[in-house]
Amino acid sequence: MSALVTLWEKTHGLPMGKKIFSTIYAQKAPYFATIHATVTEMRANYAEVHIPKRRSVQNHIGTVHAIALCNGAEMAMGALAEASVPRDKRWIPKAMDIRYTAKADSDITVVAETDPEQWEKEGDLDVRVQALTVDGVVCFEGVIKLWISSKQK
Repeated sequence: MSALVTLWEKTHGLPMGKKIFSTIYAQKAPYFATIHATVTEMRANYAEVHIPKRRSVQNHIGTVHAIALCNGAEMAMGALAEASVPRDKRWIPKAMDIRYTAKADSDITVVAETDPEQWEKEGDLDVRVQALTVDGVVCFEGVIKLWISSKQK
């Protein structure tokens, strides 16, 4: 079990546990801290991140900016990958293909998903990501491609 999964299991059920977990997780990749996100769900093949709409993540038209959305997608993907990758394998991000489909004009929920069978082989693995407004409008969707390989012995 990864250290991130162990941390999730120890903290998420505590009062403010998801916020504590998210603050610690954000130290893994400092750009995560710039979006003030909270991991609200983390399990094999699924992760969810909440990004509050605040001035620091807004663009010139008052919506959540594209890089904040991508950071949220990377944060959700990383949580999913740590909860899903088999013990004998490792992962690294390889590419991101994103489409912006509507204005991100509220708090945002970013969801990352895979299917269990995707983790059985080595090579490319597509993590589906999408961002939703509080009204359920998909404002961002795409794929983060991971490279899956065996751990060095």
